[in-house]
This record gives sequence, structure tokens and C-alpha cells, in this order.
Amino acid sequence: MLSKPANSSQMSFYSSFEEQLSSKHPLYILNNRINKDHFDTAFKDLYCADNGRPAKPIRLMVSLLLLKHIRNLSDESVVEQWSENAYYQYFSGERYFAAKDPCEASELVHFRKRIGEKGIALILEEGIRINGKDSSDNEGIIDTTVQEKNITYPTDSKAHRMIIKKCMAIAEREDLELRQSYTQTLKKLSVDQRFRNHTKKYRKARKADRKVKTIAGRLVRELERKLPDDFHGDILALFKKVLSQKRSDSLKIYSLHEPHVQFISKREGT
Repeated sequence: MLSKPANSSQMSFYSSFEEQLSSKHPLYILNNRINKDHFDTAFKDLYCADNGRPAKPIRLMVSLLLLKHIRNLSDESVVEQWSENAYYQYFSGERYFAAKDPCEASELVHFRKRIGEKGIALILEEGIRINGKDSSDNEGIIDTTVQEKNITYPTDSKAHRMIIKKCMAIAEREDLELRQSYTQTLKKLSVDQRFRNHTKKYRKARKADRKVKTIAGRLVRELERKLPDDFHGDILALFKKVLSQKRSDSLKIYSLHEPHVQFISKREGT
């Protein structure tokens, strides 16, 4: 259900944000450039007009999403910091300071689901519009030098098992008959690899790691023999590079689907 508009004409013993805050602050300036009614008009049809619990104001939820991305915060952090930051509250449409959480962090998840991809795109378009002259550029440059990637903690055994999986997929797609599927063997080796931190089973786990690497190498070589020249050559070359790399090598490949990802370690004292 849509929330009722707040009574902005009510008198208060406290001075308003316009009287307290600096007009030169980026969020103060940004607040006065955003088309506030644009989102209310776009999203009001997603709510029932006269049934259900009153929802949080659309302006508030959109502002929290914008603040989350502007300051690179999680849902929990932006909700927590909102109750402590006067500029956050002014950016969200408040006139006076409110020492309380604006909503539950989970409500941001529900709001994103409610507005969908089109709603998120609409918020992005408004951000581009208020960007000024840069919004007319045909291309955008994004620096992903230290951006997190969608990969799990990199280990050699994971990479070797992924090579086996991809080799099986290539053989099935190209209708190739492999000498052996290694299904039961890999199941047994997987059990041995699980106990690498056990004092008495460490050697058995290391032996299983070497066996998995050997199987991956066999499959790569078998595909090279049975596939035409330069057929899947790039991906097979990547597999061979992963199998040949050592622990001390520089510029290692940590992920098959993100081969250019590099590992950045924190040094002591930093």
C-alpha cells in the first residue's frame, strides 16, 4: 500500500536541514538536482492504493539505493549510517533529523524485486542525466583494476577439476568418445581430497590431488588428438597453461572463466 505523504508544514522546535547543512556538500547539491517526482510517478502503480500495510516512501527507498551505490555500502551499512548522517537524511527527503533506522535492510531487497530490472535501469538513467555534460558521452570508462570478481577461493585442485568438467563438456558437444569417463575414480578421489587438513590423511589427499591433475592432463591430450587442428585451440592452450604452472610462478591463472584476474595479497603492516 502506498504511504501517505508527510506533513511538511508542521512546526518544529529544531532548525531544518536547509538551515544547518552546507549547501556545498555533494549530497546537498545532488539532492536539488534529482527529479523527485519522477520515481513516484514511475513506481506508484506497483503498490496497492488502499489495501495492505503502508509502505516506506518511494523517495526514501530510491535514495537508499542511490546512497548504497554512491558510497559502495551494503544494505545493512547504508541503513545503519542513515540514522547517523544528516546529509543522508536530507538526500532522502527528510527536513529534520530522525534518530532511527529508516527501514529494515531486508526491505531494500524487497524493493529491488518490486521495481525489477526496468526500475533499476530507470534509477541509473536518472543518475546519468544529473551527471551533466558527461552524460552525453557515447562511451563510458570503468576502472576494474581492484574490482572483486565472481570466483571462489582459488586452488589448483579446483582448477584441475574444472578442466576435467570442461573437457567432458567439449567431448559431449563434439560427439567424441573418450577412452574413460573417470566418474567413479573422481568420486573416490574427491573423498580423499576433503581431508587434506587431517594429520594422518594429508599424504593421501596430496596423492589424490596429483591423480586429479594427471586425469586432467590425459583428457586435454586426448582432445588434442581427436579434435581437428586449431579446433578449441585457445581453450586447450589455457588448460595446458594451468596444468603446467607452479605454486611460485608469477602471473598465475586463478580462474578459467576469468583468466586475467590477479591475486592481490595484503602485506603485514598495511
